[in-house]
Amino acid sequence: MTDSTDSPDAASSDEGAAARRRYRNFRKVGYRPVAGDSSEASEEIEEPGETAEEPEQATEPERAAEPAKAAEPEKPAEGTRKDEKGVEGTEQGAQAGSRRGTPEPGTPTTQPSDEVRQDQVPSQGPGQTPQPAQVATATLPPPSPWQAAPRYPTAGPVVIPGPPGVPLVPWWRPPTDPAPAKVMVVGLVAGLAGAFLAPPNNGIGWFLAGLFGVGAVLYYAGKPTVERALWLAGALAFLAMGFLRAAEWIFPLCVLASFLCGSIAMAGGKTVRGLIFGALGVGLGGLRSIPWVAKGLAKRGPIGIRPVISVGVALALLLIFGSLLAGADQGFSKFLESLVPDLDIGVYVRMAFFGGVAALGALGACYLVAAPASINEDAESKPGSLRIKDYALPVGVLVLLFAGFVGTQLAVLFGGEKYVMETAGVTFAEYARSGFWQLLWVAILTLGVIAGVGHFAAKKSKQDQLWLRILLGSLAVLTLVIVASALSRMWFYQQAYGWTVLRLLVASCEIWLAVVYLMVIAGGITLRANWLPKAIIGTGTAFLLAVFVLNPERVVADYNVSRFEATQKIDTGYLATLSEDAVPALVRLPEPQRFCALKWVRGRNVEQDWRDFNLARYNAKKSLEGVAVTEATCETPYWGER
Repeated sequence: MTDSTDSPDAASSDEGAAARRRYRNFRKVGYRPVAGDSSEASEEIEEPGETAEEPEQATEPERAAEPAKAAEPEKPAEGTRKDEKGVEGTEQGAQAGSRRGTPEPGTPTTQPSDEVRQDQVPSQGPGQTPQPAQVATATLPPPSPWQAAPRYPTAGPVVIPGPPGVPLVPWWRPPTDPAPAKVMVVGLVAGLAGAFLAPPNNGIGWFLAGLFGVGAVLYYAGKPTVERALWLAGALAFLAMGFLRAAEWIFPLCVLASFLCGSIAMAGGKTVRGLIFGALGVGLGGLRSIPWVAKGLAKRGPIGIRPVISVGVALALLLIFGSLLAGADQGFSKFLESLVPDLDIGVYVRMAFFGGVAALGALGACYLVAAPASINEDAESKPGSLRIKDYALPVGVLVLLFAGFVGTQLAVLFGGEKYVMETAGVTFAEYARSGFWQLLWVAILTLGVIAGVGHFAAKKSKQDQLWLRILLGSLAVLTLVIVASALSRMWFYQQAYGWTVLRLLVASCEIWLAVVYLMVIAGGITLRANWLPKAIIGTGTAFLLAVFVLNPERVVADYNVSRFEATQKIDTGYLATLSEDAVPALVRLPEPQRFCALKWVRGRNVEQDWRDFNLARYNAKKSLEGVAVTEATCETPYWGER
């Protein structure tokens, strides 16, 4: 009896079993079949790095049952029923998929490993735990050559949105947060103070309004630094001149100087560019604070219509019942008339203007605190490009010209009036008056020349620095002598005709220019004068405040009265144009000069309420109460000759 394995029937049964196993693998995996048991199937789908698995040896009972299994329809395993629903393929499609070869790089493999195959259960040892079957995943077939390549949307240019609210100037960015409640309080307090305290004339109301405004700003800004405190004190000192001095020409200058000091206090500044921004910082900040404050108001929500309706109903009831009660009793009617102010459109316009300006100024100061400008003033400036041969000739010519002029001035100073009359053919007073203004302009223009050359000149080598010190230093020293000559001319001029307010102011300006040239000489020694621009502004503000504190009209009146007592010469026509500041000195004059000097002052009354109180006007009234004034004919011998 021959072995069953050598018979033809057994061989055909083995081939049928292998074909059925391959078919089951096709249906499990999908389009890409896994390796079968036969060596031919393993060669067709063999992956790189993988080896074909040896066919499994069937036992005798299995070989006897193979014909019966082939006659029955095959039932898929339970674990693969879901795969059959999702992937419907035929044997021909599976075989076509097996002929496509290995997958493209990057495609995950779906073939089971050599150790554990999905169509058979691994043998379990006595001490081993069953392992979960691996899940086969279906992959898409490779693209057909008849199908176009997939199209993907191309990425456009990447747009990075900038920060919201980018300002017009990049070095001054707005605050990121809306205005807090403190800013609203500051603007309200400053606006109400400006509207109700600032009078139409100079008076104590301006100082009180400024005091409220500065206090409100410091409430938001916190404790000030020493420098900021000094500038704010200067701003209040200029406003204090509104009730300390009665001269009408002084007060507008004081308001402008107060605004300048307050703006520099909040905006700062050291260089020329920084000081220019500092002088305008509060005004620009007030305009830029409008959207900032609007965001703060919007954050707190709308006010609503109910308060407006409530106020309107209250006013309507007050008007109706007040009119009826006023018509019923005349005394009550007079009482209501005293409470209601006179309707003057001009007054309300003025109050609205002063209040709006004060509110914007306070909001601008708060804006500068919340968003200070980042002007890089500490950065080193670009090196100059002017060489020695570029500026040596122009500056040298000026030095020679100024040296010749200074030589003649020394002859005038030592020669005196006789030398002037013999050489110039004019009187000493005419000589002094004719050259003063020219010398003043020379001093101002020379300061610009020194500043320009010092900024643009090259300072790399020691030779460049030496020539720059020699030329600019000589020019500054000679200009300082010219300033002294102008002051000497002004002194001779006032001896001939007396002091006036304009002459006193110009002489004070000449003294300040002398101080400026001394600082220029000191800065030229080291060629590092970063402190010079701020020092010039600071000393100029201090000189102007000192002149106002000295009371220029009182000084002029005192000098002219003393000169009259010595020479019996006085210009009463000019003295009559002075304000109440000069009254305490003019009451010393005898009649009829006293009447001629005070006739315009006695009937002057500009105070309307307590806000217009002025200390100089009050002292002038007290001085005139005990002085008898008689009318006389006034003559002005010097009118038109000065």
